[in-house]
Amino acid sequence: MKRKKLKAYLSGGMEYAANEGADWRVEMEQWIRTELGHSVFNPNKESEEYLRINFPDGNIRALKFEDVSRFAEILGGVVDLDSREVAKNSDYVICYWDKGAHRGAGTKGEITVAKYFRKPVYLVTAWKLEEIPGWVLGCVSRFFASFDELKEFLMNEYATTKKKSRGEQ
Repeated sequence: MKRKKLKAYLSGGMEYAANEGADWRVEMEQWIRTELGHSVFNPNKESEEYLRINFPDGNIRALKFEDVSRFAEILGGVVDLDSREVAKNSDYVICYWDKGAHRGAGTKGEITVAKYFRKPVYLVTAWKLEEIPGWVLGCVSRFFASFDELKEFLMNEYATTKKKSRGEQ
């Protein structure tokens, strides 16, 4: 019997993050697909596609200052997309907590949805845990000081998934 391929959701700052938080997501997405054989929801890619379709001729960040109502309407679609993905399609969430995540709101929302739907949230941060909001801490299943620590955990936790999906023992 073929098992369902697990799916990771990559949560972290975008609006206030350097390069929209894309750099760490590209690296983790590649690693997860290669090493674990899981699929990945990368909000950078998915938001870009959503905006390409729903706001093809504009600069979404500039719209926030030009027409905040229209901006909110368009971003509401992104919130729906991301929330639905966490709730219905993802098996676990990897959250990178940095200044961008701390300043923004999407990361907090995504991990709250994950907590509500009982999806594990694995938080990677260089911050002291006492500096992270209590709400965020309450949503997290495991904490990691680096992506290397997270990768080691994920290999131990999920490596058998890749083998079983390929029919290995």
